[in-house]
Amino acid sequence: MNSLASLIEELRILFSKVRLTEFEIEILQQKFPYYARLSEKHKKEFREKLQVILTSKSFIGRSEIRVVTPEMKLLIGATIVMVTFGWDDIRLRHFDKILIYPDTYYSTISQKYHRGEVNPRHGIIAMSWNCFLDGMKNEKDGVNLGIHEVAHALKLENQIYYNDECEFFNPEVYRSFQVLANEEIQKIKVGDQTVFRSSAGFDDDEFFAVALETFFEKPHEFFDYHPELYGALVRLMRQDPRVWIRVAI
Repeated sequence: MNSLASLIEELRILFSKVRLTEFEIEILQQKFPYYARLSEKHKKEFREKLQVILTSKSFIGRSEIRVVTPEMKLLIGATIVMVTFGWDDIRLRHFDKILIYPDTYYSTISQKYHRGEVNPRHGIIAMSWNCFLDGMKNEKDGVNLGIHEVAHALKLENQIYYNDECEFFNPEVYRSFQVLANEEIQKIKVGDQTVFRSSAGFDDDEFFAVALETFFEKPHEFFDYHPELYGALVRLMRQDPRVWIRVAI
């Protein structure tokens, strides 16, 4: 998307005047702990960013989901805002379609059952609603499908060069993170005890997604295990979930 098209899209969103209702704000407060822990100033910022997400993305029900409920949109959209909250203007614009399946679904492309996936060619983030909710039931187990799939989309968005949101990761910080991540992947592959589950050792894409699940759900345990790696993610993501603070880079 070029700068003119981006400006037009931002103006379209601005004038659409979508506002969260009091009921929707209460859902965030009760069901999205990250939002509940923010200061009033940052809650307002969070809601404004969420309004943009809800306006600019298509939420599409698949299989038995005939109607996408406001709660589905709200909680999935809030997950996108949480992961991108360290930046003022990153909205994952390339991924403008969110597909919501009721449960695990069969992919004719991979010929496997999926809980969720990201398709950069078609700008799609797909996920199972039941699996998404399962990930939210325990916010401290480091397993969260929504964070996992949004993390994949975030990493891809940074690499999509025809998109005006590309290369928002600080290059020096990202290189530092990659060095530490590769060391951790090798530890996982040989079976060493780590704070990450074994699937993080599959490749660097999967490690990034699992690392962000751990970053947001088990930040204190992550920090105690590997403060240098945790610090690299704090600088990369421009936020620290242990206390929620914005980090200037």
